[in-house]
Amino acid sequence: METYIFSQLTEEILKTLVTLKEKYVAPEEWEKMQIALTAEECRQLEELKSKLRHRHLLVMNEATLWARAIYPMLMLAEQGNVQAWSSVPLKATYPAFTLEGDADGALAPSLGGRIQPPYLIVHEAKRGLHAPDPLYQLCGEMLAAAWLNWEKTPMPEQEIFGCYTVNDSWAFVQGAVSDIETDKPTFTLEFSPDYNGILDAVQIAQLLKYIVAKHLEEINNG
Repeated sequence: METYIFSQLTEEILKTLVTLKEKYVAPEEWEKMQIALTAEECRQLEELKSKLRHRHLLVMNEATLWARAIYPMLMLAEQGNVQAWSSVPLKATYPAFTLEGDADGALAPSLGGRIQPPYLIVHEAKRGLHAPDPLYQLCGEMLAAAWLNWEKTPMPEQEIFGCYTVNDSWAFVQGAVSDIETDKPTFTLEFSPDYNGILDAVQIAQLLKYIVAKHLEEINNG
């Protein structure tokens, strides 16, 4: 059985592992996937935005940008036992292949201080002309997270969210993995518009809150 590291994945490799289906979703549909922020969350968000407006985000190194712009947004979405995590190790053994590596971040439940299978995977895209397409590494990470969630709660279709960030811009992906126990599962992807980390900060935070609330509702409904 072949093992693939997330950073090795390309569109060609991914299509040998899964049946990839990409669907267009109107921006209005993503606008419906939002939960209003509380007054305290709005205050925290405005404070974060005011700091970022005066920083040279384009020239920040990736670790600094993650710490100052990306991770604080994830923390705003924390609810119940779901919290933001960095450097998340993932390994999933499907019937015909294995995926492994570290995701840059995630929103995932905590149990006794230990991370549980994540529901949202975050990938910070590398910068530069020769940087790889972030989508396919994110897809591998989402597939791994979907398998881990399926092992815990088997469902005919396993939903998983992901997003990749480029500087302070965010792009979300809603994924669904079906036929998960077969040699070639089906992976359906729906893409959001691109969101600017400062101008669209409210929409990003509201969408993150929606994703967490949806996950908690599914857990509570068993």
